[in-house]
Amino acid sequence: MRVHAQRAGALLGGLMFPAWSMADWTLNMTPGVTGTSNEIFDLHMTILWICVVIGVVVFGVMFWSIFAHRKSQGAKPANFHENTLVEILWTIIPFVILVVMAIPATATLVDMYDSTKSEVDIKVTGYQWKWQYEYINEDFGYFSNLSTPMDQIENRQVKGENYLLEVDNPLVIPVGKKVRFLLTANDVIHSWWVPDFGVKKDAIPGFINETWTRVDEPGIYRGQCTELCGKNHGFMPVVVKAVPQEEYAAWVAEQKEAAEQERELTQKDWTMAELMERGEKTYQTACAACHQADGSGAPPAFPALKGSKIATGDMAAHIDIVVHGKSGTAMQAFGNQLSEVDLAAVITYERNAWGNSTGEMVTPKEIFDYKNQQ
Repeated sequence: MRVHAQRAGALLGGLMFPAWSMADWTLNMTPGVTGTSNEIFDLHMTILWICVVIGVVVFGVMFWSIFAHRKSQGAKPANFHENTLVEILWTIIPFVILVVMAIPATATLVDMYDSTKSEVDIKVTGYQWKWQYEYINEDFGYFSNLSTPMDQIENRQVKGENYLLEVDNPLVIPVGKKVRFLLTANDVIHSWWVPDFGVKKDAIPGFINETWTRVDEPGIYRGQCTELCGKNHGFMPVVVKAVPQEEYAAWVAEQKEAAEQERELTQKDWTMAELMERGEKTYQTACAACHQADGSGAPPAFPALKGSKIATGDMAAHIDIVVHGKSGTAMQAFGNQLSEVDLAAVITYERNAWGNSTGEMVTPKEIFDYKNQQ
């Protein structure tokens, strides 16, 4: 009842106070925060004013002709059939206009596609439905997932300020540096878009697309996947955090240390409780979007794990399908998406959650050995 009342109040407010409800609404593009985005904005404004002038001239002449030479005043229509001068003019004038428009457009496009001399290289891979960021020169990477709570998505809580535009691990880049993005995808076509950067590039399986940016002001910038990529397409935000160089260097050092610690965890002796705790977090991040938080699934595309033969049957088969996926279905291969620790944890969790009380656990060392045997 509370949610319905809130919706009704918002609708009534929008109808009664349209100025308030459209306070953030604008007709024009926003300039953005990078040189490229400002070049795009300037090009947009240049072309817009050229079109405005053309419109004023054309419609002005047309309306004046209609009014001054109307039939009621006895005007007789002139015959311009096969008038050489007119045909030359209406060919040359549009050509000149197009050349004038093409010069700044070409300069902007050349700059947009010039990804050379980059100072930071990041590989961006689209997955259903998350982004993977790999810092090529630093030898570490991570996944970025939607962090908006399900209670907000399902209208059990009031929606936050950055609803569906917040992630657990934002992309971090240094300000004042040229950052090159190498974009691809693991499954279907995605598109990485940050409007403040003036950057939108498709991520296509089997291909590498390039783009770049240079952000001069620290801040958090948000975007989305703009290619329809499946049922959770609207739950695939992009968040970029631009920080000063000193802060970026410290963050990189922390990430490299964390990656090394993660590798060392493979050799740790894990308890069932520890694996279950970590497995629940991993499941909520990587699996719940398809198989649901309670393991009930969304048949037929996403079968239930609660009480399923996979989650309660042969351990080797369970490991295989999580690591390698299942061809011809929506089940992805998580072998390269999750660490050995997270793989072991989530498999252990699936075998002992929602009443799947097998009492069995798999260790990160077993996952490591299994992957090395393939």
